[in-house]
Amino acid sequence: MPRAIVLHPADNVATLIDSGRAGDVCVLQGEAAGQVRLAQDIAFGHKVCIATIAKGAKVLKYGQAIGTTTAAIAPGEHAHIHNVVSGRQSSELASAAVA
Repeated sequence: MPRAIVLHPADNVATLIDSGRAGDVCVLQGEAAGQVRLAQDIAFGHKVCIATIAKGAKVLKYGQAIGTTTAAIAPGEHAHIHNVVSGRQSSELASAAVA
């Protein structure tokens, strides 16, 4: 059974500490408890959504916004570059444009 760590109680994603396959029940550890069924295969170190995130909403990890969704993400779905725009990347691009 794969595991994922939640780093802050406000987080809406968790990071897998074991790779998981679609249909696996993933056990949440850290700042939240519970389980989520994986909708896709998700590799070690990648993020799984643990609460519904609407399109255009903030993705929270460490209790901080790390990006914005480009599509709604349901619990158990992979949260990655196909459905999240990095907040860091956006701010770096904005800073470079000003310089």
